Amino acid sequence: MKVVAIGGGTGLSNLLRGLKELVPDYIEDLSAIVTVADNGGSSGRLREEMGIPAPGDVRNCIVALAEDEDILTKVFQYRFQEGEGLKGHSFGNLFLTVLTKITGNFLDAIETTSDILKIKGRIIPSTDENVDIVAKFSDGKIIKGETQITEYGKKLIAKIEKIWLEPEDVKAPAEAIEKILNADLIILGPGSLYTSIIPNLLVKEISTALVKSKAVKIYISNVMTQYGETDDYTVSDHIKAIEKTVGKHFIDYVIVNTKLPPNEVLERYIKEHAEPVVIDAANISKMGIKIYSDDLLDEGSYARHNPEKLNKMFIKIFNDIKSSTKVING
Repeated sequence: MKVVAIGGGTGLSNLLRGLKELVPDYIEDLSAIVTVADNGGSSGRLREEMGIPAPGDVRNCIVALAEDEDILTKVFQYRFQEGEGLKGHSFGNLFLTVLTKITGNFLDAIETTSDILKIKGRIIPSTDENVDIVAKFSDGKIIKGETQITEYGKKLIAKIEKIWLEPEDVKAPAEAIEKILNADLIILGPGSLYTSIIPNLLVKEISTALVKSKAVKIYISNVMTQYGETDDYTVSDHIKAIEKTVGKHFIDYVIVNTKLPPNEVLERYIKEHAEPVVIDAANISKMGIKIYSDDLLDEGSYARHNPEKLNKMFIKIFNDIKSSTKVING
């Protein structure tokens, strides 16, 4: 299988950490297309001061695909706790910034860093241009910036009605389009709907290629809703938001988790105004989307997917795809 994963944040890096274990036995070619619209923390400071795309999500995905989580990988994830101008910065973000300035190209910086860490796949930004997310809320307020959108949403004054990029006409790297068009399987999510997944799809060339691609397209639904972004969203609501962005129905399968987090974890999330995403199977089926469901929950203090459990699900899906292809081809 040639597999492309699209997203950003913790969700994508966690997914990639699992998928790399399926290379090369099940996955012959693995690529990740990553959002660069983050404007908070270290990434936000480097964007503003150095005029480069946000490196944070790209860095996390590179580390996730590294063959071994050795000392060099830990160095790339090291975050300075002190030092004037350094405090809060990740070493990996600084490294990518320096390479971008030396080579004059963000894509070359990613490739060099990937070679150093010997990653099992390719990391490609959805655009190598500096870009911001802009959202219009139902109260008419227009908010610019990923961090600002999330914070405004948490006020629960209004919901996101429309979201776009500034500038709107940013280009996608040619390799990103090539990978999408040649993929056998394309995975969206898990991750923040409006600030990790959809920003990639707002790059028009990405959306066009996604619809044109003959790959099987899968959405991995989040375990919990996200305060200020997807309050009260069901699984089908997440899918509708994604397909509305692209402008066409294109998702074939959805993967959903069926197990609730432990009570102490669930109570903490509820206090933070998040709740388990409801699996509205009837609505999903009406959309012509096949549901793959199981206990996919990771252990620990966060309601996240377990990479090993997801891998078992993907192996089942790979086999189903191969079987259906054989039937079609006779």
